Formats: sequence, structure tokens, C-alpha cells
Amino acid sequence: MNNSRIKGLYRLTVGDRIRELEKRGWLTPLAAQELLAGRQFVTVNAADKMIENVLGVFGLPFGIAPNFIVNGKEHIVPLVVEEPSIVAGLSAAAALARATGGFAAILEESLLAGQIYVTGVRDPQVAIGALRSAHDELQAAGNAIHPRLIERGGGVRRIEVRAIELPDGSAAVALHLLVDTGDAMGANLVNSICEAIAPRVAEICDGEIALRILSNLVDQSVCTTRVRYPVDALATDSLSGIDVRDRIVLANDIALVDPHRAATHNKGIMNGIDALAIATGNDWRAIEAGAHAYAAKHGRYSALTRWFVTGEGDLGGEISIPLKPGIVGGTLAVNRAAAIGLEIAAVDSARELAELMAAVGLAQNFAALKALATNGIQHGHMRLHARGLAAAAGASDADIDAVVDALVSSGEIKDWKAAEIVARFGEYDAAESNATDSDIDGSSAGKIILLGEHAVVYGYPALAIPIPNAVRVAVSDSDAHSTVHFREWHIKTAVSAADDIISRTARLIMKRLDVEARSLHIEVSTSLPRGMGLGSSAAIVVAIVRGIATHCALQIDDTTVNAIAFECELIAHGTPSGVDNTLSCYGHAMLFQNSGELKFSAVNVASPLPIVIGLSHQRGATHDLVAGVRERREQSPSQFDAVFAQIGALSEAGSAALEAGRLEELGALMNVNQGLLNAIGVSTPELEQMVVIARENGALGAKLTGAGGGGAIVALCPGAQDPVTSALNLAGFKTLPLPNEQEA
Repeated sequence: MNNSRIKGLYRLTVGDRIRELEKRGWLTPLAAQELLAGRQFVTVNAADKMIENVLGVFGLPFGIAPNFIVNGKEHIVPLVVEEPSIVAGLSAAAALARATGGFAAILEESLLAGQIYVTGVRDPQVAIGALRSAHDELQAAGNAIHPRLIERGGGVRRIEVRAIELPDGSAAVALHLLVDTGDAMGANLVNSICEAIAPRVAEICDGEIALRILSNLVDQSVCTTRVRYPVDALATDSLSGIDVRDRIVLANDIALVDPHRAATHNKGIMNGIDALAIATGNDWRAIEAGAHAYAAKHGRYSALTRWFVTGEGDLGGEISIPLKPGIVGGTLAVNRAAAIGLEIAAVDSARELAELMAAVGLAQNFAALKALATNGIQHGHMRLHARGLAAAAGASDADIDAVVDALVSSGEIKDWKAAEIVARFGEYDAAESNATDSDIDGSSAGKIILLGEHAVVYGYPALAIPIPNAVRVAVSDSDAHSTVHFREWHIKTAVSAADDIISRTARLIMKRLDVEARSLHIEVSTSLPRGMGLGSSAAIVVAIVRGIATHCALQIDDTTVNAIAFECELIAHGTPSGVDNTLSCYGHAMLFQNSGELKFSAVNVASPLPIVIGLSHQRGATHDLVAGVRERREQSPSQFDAVFAQIGALSEAGSAALEAGRLEELGALMNVNQGLLNAIGVSTPELEQMVVIARENGALGAKLTGAGGGGAIVALCPGAQDPVTSALNLAGFKTLPLPNEQEA
């Protein structure tokens, strides 16, 4: 059994969370790939077939709450919800319950009621008697509608009838068909049974059918769940466990007698249940309606939970709630995300899903009451709310954490304050970007490989173009030790004895330039994202080498700069080809080859190259990818060498096409190159998706650029840059803003 206890999950990146769940067996490799690819599970076309008048697809966060144990079984709970603190509250409540074995749930029966109302009946009691006499006939008729349901162990279990009085004083007869719908929620199934037997019911009653439809008050499918929290585990810095326990019990007692408090109390319960229902493709509106109706079953709206002091002095909790979810049918066939939600939940039946839902409702109620009883509900919301305000105010990805820190520190978690802080950061960014040439000591280009990845490592040519002025460096003297600050990446590190790549690289640069004795502050500004295959590491090194040389008044030529940069690339990537540092250093389009002797020739680009760079959600690890290709080549050297030779030939042909302005030919060569890169195992489903999007929206050619395994794609889009950019953005991918021209 997989363990659902996962500590520190919130500290991981989205990709690392997905990989962790896959490693632990909560996600299949296919589901993990789909999530890593950031796939849009419900497309606009699919949505247009689900409802009327579709304009688009509305997104909500899809997360998980680990740590749950229900009836001795481990569960991770999938959640679709936008309200801050729900996921964190559930995870903490489930973790705390593990000490006492988790949640115990029981659903004795799970029946859905179909209702048939008959009016115009002369004598309701006679009609009721006739219906009771026809019980077996009506049950058989109902079961004949869905014979496969009977084969699966479901069907009409019993029929109940009663008389009701309408507001005008007239009488009507209500018939309930109680149906075991198996693992389906069963709304359509029960409605069809009601419609099929309604004429016979009307005939027996000698009346007219008024309604024939299911009821969402599923009071024949009530799940009861219990939990116990050790009193000592409830203590906070300022309150004893007994104090917290008693405050929770008191808060629940108030909700039992005051409908105004009960409404908010039960809303908190449904925060968790609804989020799980949506994540598993269930009708959360039906579940809400049934729960609130059940809360008023005694004629007064009241709390659905009961919290009390156990005989051992611990905190005991119990919830009884009507739940009738499904794990088959509905929208699952067209909503892959819901299928993945069920996969994560690890439920084998609709009954088990109902029991998990009840546990989630009880856990969410505990989390809310504990917050109310201790620090207040706003304490847990504060940082999450601040993040939402920062995003709404337009904080960039690079600045958002710093903006949140400043917002929380201000004590004013308000939209106006967030806007003020974001504006201040914007002014700082503008001041940095408007620095004069005298403020910048060194700069360099990023790189885009149009043709030749991986083959270039084995001595074949590659065609590459620069991203001009992608990295800029300012160097100043420091009163303390030497430091490197990557402003956009929010990284500041000391050039000390640390063994991280940044420190090792900076020490090597200073050693090669013979400035180890100096204390320098190196400020790096880059437009290149990390790990996207755009040569960020080489570009940063080239700019730093030039920056230190300028600041320290050293005479250094490009050959020396390139040699130092290549040596640093060995630290970062193991066995680099040298194309990244060479292109970054010389900054012009080139056909590059290193077959024991470094050769590169400038390629004249007659006009600005119309390209789009699309960024995937997953970073590529060049070192690992190059090593992986090497291992596969060692197993099949002749096949891989043949592929590399083909890629090299594509690069040479592409160089000629680029110089002559034959863009259709260049695009076709890029498409062939992508197929070969996929064949050697460095593409991903997400990269393939981006390539298809680009081509379908007008790109002549599109392929991954760099080592692959994530990273970026390059699309050649004469006359179609805007449509390709828009299509990639609509699919959830970022694109990299580029200068108007690539330098020739």
C-alpha cells in the first residue's frame, strides 16, 4: 500500500510534486506525463459539446491533500478549488489524525430515489394501496429498463409511497423508487426508469403524472464518519490542548442551535467535499443541495457535524451526510482531468469515494474550527491571500515571492498595497533596464539552435542564431567577500568554498582572470529563463568574464573569453559541444562544428528571422540528457551515428537555405530534425504538443531547441508570429519576447 504521508510537498515545484507522486505510485507514468506537459484536459472543442454557447474553458487550480487514512487505507485527495488555505488545512488535519488511525467511515446502503408524483387522484389511500399491491410488478418493470444494471448487482431495491397535501389543499401521491445505481451516480439512469414506468403508475392510481425525476436529497445514502484527535496534539504556543479542544466543541455547539452560524459551519465542510467532487467529475451542485437539505431534516437548519470530548479526554468528531457520487459515467469520458483525479484518490468503488468525501468534510471542518479557536481564520489565509493579491496586481514571476514578503511584512494585506509594492518593483526594474552603457561592464548573447542538437556533441555541424544582448553584467568592488546576484532569478550567492555550480564557476573565472584576491560584487541581469536550452549558463559566463575584465581593466580577446566559457561549461554540462559559449561570445549566426578542431563560420541572415520561442513547463537538464544519449548510442552505435550524420547534413543544408532566404526549405529541414530528435529520445509529449500547435497555426517548421527533455521550442513563422504566439499562450505556454532582429 502506498503511503500518503508526504512531508514538505508544498516546498516542491509543480513538476517535482508530479514526479514525486509518480515515484510513489499515486500517478501512472501516462498521467504524470500529461500533468507535466500542462495539458489542457478540456479543450474548447470538447467544452462546446458539453454545454451550449461555449466561449472558452475556465480554469481552476488542481491540487492534492496528502496524509489521509480512511478505514485503514491510504489516500491522497485530489482537489479543484481556488480558495486559499483549504488544501493546507486538509493536509494538516489528515496528518494529525494519523496518530489515532485516521478516519473511520461507514455507508450502510447507497440508494438513489426516483420520484413520481401523481395528481387528480380520487382517493389517495386507495391509490396507495393499489401501488403497494403492484410493488413487485413495478419493481420488475423498473429493472427491465436497465438489465445490465442488474447484471452489475444494482437495480430497484424497493418502492415507497405516501400521500402529500399541496398548498391549495389538494392531495397527491408520491412514489419513490429506491435504486442501487452501483458505481454510477445514476441521475440519468434513475430518470429513465421513472419516465418508463410513470404511465403504469398513473394507470394504477387513476390519476395524472405531474413529475417524474430523481431527488438530490439522498437520505438513503448517508455516510457517517468519525475521527479522534489526541488532546495533547491540539496545543499551540499560547493555548493548552484542553483549551483548544473545548473551544472547538463550543463552536460546534453554537452551530447546532444557530442557523446563521450553521450556514457558515456547513459551508466550510463543503469547501472540501465540493473540491473533491469537482476533481473526480461529480455533480457538486447535487451534493450541495442534498447536504443542506439534510441539515434541515428536523425542521431547523443545523450543523452536519458533532464535536465532543471522548472518554479519554481527547477531541472526538462525527459527521453524517448524504453522499451519492459516481466513479463511472457522467463527464469522465470527455474530461481526462477527472479520470486522473479518481486515479489519485485510489478509490475502487463509488461507496469508497463517498466515504473519502465524508472524511474530507470532517477534516475540513476540524481545520476551520481549530483556526477559529486559536489564531482566527485570517491567520492561515494571510500569505496565500497575499499571493493572490500580488498576482492580481501584476507581479511578475520573478518578483512575486519578494512582493508577497513585502506585502505580509507591511501588515496591509490589501489590493491597493499590493499595487503599490508591484509599482515600486516595476520602478526598480525600469531603472535597471534603463541603465546606461557605462553602467554595464559586460554583455553576451543567448543562443537558439535551429538544427543540429546532440549530433554536434559528436563532431557534426549545428546551425545556431543568437539572442542579442540577452545577459548584462555590472561589476563593482565589495567591502566584504565576492558575491554574484542574479536579480531576475532571486539568487544571491557568495563566491566562497561552497561546492554549488555557481560558486565553482565564479571561482574558476576569477582564477583564470587572476583576480582571486579581489572582492567583487557581480550583478547579473538576464532575459533568459533557466534550463530552457537557450544557452543561459554560457551567456552568463561570457558576460561575467567580460564584466570583470572591463571593471579590472584587463586586456582580453574573444578567443580567451570563449576558452574560459567552455571550461565553465564543462562544470555545468559535463561534455558540452562548445556551440553555446562560442555563439554567446561571438554573437552572430553561425554553422558550428567541433570535430577535434573548432570550426565556425558566420552565416549571413539577409533579414530578421521571424521566429517564436515557446517555453515548456519543464526544465531540461543538459548534463543528464547528453549522458542519456551517450548511453543509448553505446548500445546501438551504428544506428545513432547514422542519425547524427543525417542531422549534420540537415544543418549544412539549413545553413545554405538560411543564407539564401529560402525559409520554406529551412522550415521543412527543422521538421525533419525534430523527428530525428524524437527518435533518439530527447523530445517529450509536452514539446511535441507545442510543436504541433505551432505548425497548425502557421509555422513553416517547429522543433525543440537545445538538449530537450523539457526546455523550449523554436518555430519559424513568417507572417504567423502573432497567431503562433497566441495559440501557444492559449494552450498555457509562455513565449519568450525577442528583439526585433537577430544579429547577423
